[in-house]
Amino acid sequence: QVQLVESGGGLVQPGGSLRLSCAASGSIFTTNAMGWYRQAPGKQRELVATKTSGGRMDYADSVKGRFTISKDNAKNTVSLQMNSLNPEDTAVYYCYFANIVLVSRAEYWGQGTQVTVSS
Repeated sequence: QVQLVESGGGLVQPGGSLRLSCAASGSIFTTNAMGWYRQAPGKQRELVATKTSGGRMDYADSVKGRFTISKDNAKNTVSLQMNSLNPEDTAVYYCYFANIVLVSRAEYWGQGTQVTVSS
């Protein structure tokens, strides 16, 4: 089992910035991935950004150039710096973790943190 503790989130005005952080603990494999997904009201959960222990990063097209993911493999933490936020970024953001063995993944989710972009 893996436990995830999220921090950050809150209310910010359009154009502002926020930083989300997540720490993983428990049974963590050397090969893993961490990142963030989000879910807006009435919509499906979607990828925001992920990064593997090997350094591969994936971003949603809607956040490229605005959001930056960073991962500390030694500390098992991941952060998401969100800049130039707009109301469409309003959602519950979930920390994501996966232990990876070959092509299989054991996935875990945080409890979610609300991000609201509004004037």
